[in-house]
Parts: sequence; C-alpha cells; structure tokens
Amino acid sequence: MAADRNLEMEDVNLNLDRDMKGELEEEKEMREDGGGIDPFKAKKVHRVVSKWMLPEKVRRTYLERANCLPPPVFIISISIAELAVFIYYAVWKPQKQWITLDTGILESPFIYSPEKREEAWRFISYMLVHAGVQHILGNLVMQLMLGIPLEMVHKGLRVGLVYLAGVIAGSLASSIFDPLRYLVGASGGVYALMGGYFMNVLVNFREMIPAFGIVRLLIIIVIIVSDMGFALYRRFFVSANGLPVSFAAHFAGGFAGMSIGYTVFSCFDKALLKDPRFWIAIAAYSVYVLFAVFFNIFLSPAN
Repeated sequence: MAADRNLEMEDVNLNLDRDMKGELEEEKEMREDGGGIDPFKAKKVHRVVSKWMLPEKVRRTYLERANCLPPPVFIISISIAELAVFIYYAVWKPQKQWITLDTGILESPFIYSPEKREEAWRFISYMLVHAGVQHILGNLVMQLMLGIPLEMVHKGLRVGLVYLAGVIAGSLASSIFDPLRYLVGASGGVYALMGGYFMNVLVNFREMIPAFGIVRLLIIIVIIVSDMGFALYRRFFVSANGLPVSFAAHFAGGFAGMSIGYTVFSCFDKALLKDPRFWIAIAAYSVYVLFAVFFNIFLSPAN
C-alpha cells in the first residue's frame, strides 16, 4: 500500500513538473515573439479551459491551435434570446409577479402546448420561455459557465448540436410521459451540456485532475438537485391559479447529453463523422424521435 501511494505521488509530481515546464516554455515563447502580456494572458485562459474541459492527452493539441475565432457565438446568442423573451413577457405582458410567470406566457407562440402540437416549432421554441426568475437565472448561469468553455474547445457547431438535441429530446419526452402539461425553459439543452460534460469527467476522471474532478462533479450535482427541486415544485405544488409545467425535459436532456453529448465532446482531436459511437448514438436518438412522432400522432391522450 505504501509503495502504491508513493508511485501515485510520483505520478502527480511528474504531471505537475510537466505542466510547470509547459507553462514556462509557453511564457518564454510568447515573450520572444514580442506578443506582450495580453497574448500570454490569453494563453493562460486557454490552459485553464483545457484543464477543465479536456483529458491530459489532448490538451497540448488544443493549446497549439487555441484561439478565440470564432468566439462562443452560439451560447451567447441563445442566452441573449432567452433573456430578451423573458423580459418581454415579464415587462410588457400582464403578470401578477416575476417569480412565477403565468397568464402572459399561456398564449405565447413559443411555449409548448399539448393542444397545439401540430405547430412543430414549439418543440424547439419552448426553450426561449421561462417560468420565473429562478428558472431563467439557473439556466443562464449554468449554460454560460459551462457552455462558453465548451464552445471555446469544441466550437459552436458541436455545442449547438448537443444543445438542440437536448431541447428536442426534452419536448418529445414531455409529450410522451407528461402529455397534458405545458413545457417551458431551456433545461433540456442545459442538461444535455451537463450530461455530456459529466460523462467526459467520469470517463477521464484521473486525467482531468482528481481533486478538480470531485469539485466539478459536486458542483454539477448541487445545481441539478436545486434545479430539479424547482421543477418538481412547479409541476406538483404550484397553486391552483398557477401554471403546472412538465419536468420530463430535464431527464431526457440529460440522457441526450450522456449519449450524443459525450460522443461529441470526447472527439476533440478526431473526425466526428468517422467515430462509430457517434452514429450509434444518432441511430438510437433517431429511433426515439420516430417513436415519439408515432406516439403523438396515434396514441397521445392529448389528441
């Protein structure tokens, strides 16, 4: 046991020495190139992001080609759109209070409504509408804190794919398992990002720095528990005058993230379309979508 502990400590020290050497070499290169302090600070940001988002074996590849072009446009744009829609319904539509929006969003063309399932855009646009201040703040904080670093590493196309896969999976799951309830919020997309990142941390736990790995898992768990608590309250304990909202999107978004999201986020230095895991995940997702469409057309209690 003592020998094993000593070997583990030696491995940790070697990793720390390697990181320190890498940082010193990069700092020397930046100063020799005359880049000044700003490029060096940018490199430090990328180094921190790589430690949080990538296993050790691909960090150097990321750092060699890291840049902010294109910037994380997808996550920022989605967040601005969600905030703008929330402010619109909170300020310019009649509301009893901001904490629990109800009457103003019932007639929204964005909300998922069981009676208007033929308007297919609602299976995606519901992500723009939120049930209250806590709801939108929780989603915005999480998707910005996690989504921006993910988009810096994996770029907007891949992050957008995972996010929208979670959004669509969420609305379809709600239409199956809670077919008579309304659905609002971006939790399906947020949980897809968390699910993909969560699986990546679990699979590469030792490489992504164990101490930080534990902290990251705990943070994700705390956020999930608090958000699920609010979702359950909105679903089962809302007042008679309120708007019961489905919570099935949380689970479906998480599963979409743990399948498609994990595959996408674990293929940083690989061609995604050449990875058989990606096509297996897409096939399973397609079967789920086809079943949900069949259910909504022929079997749904909301028909």
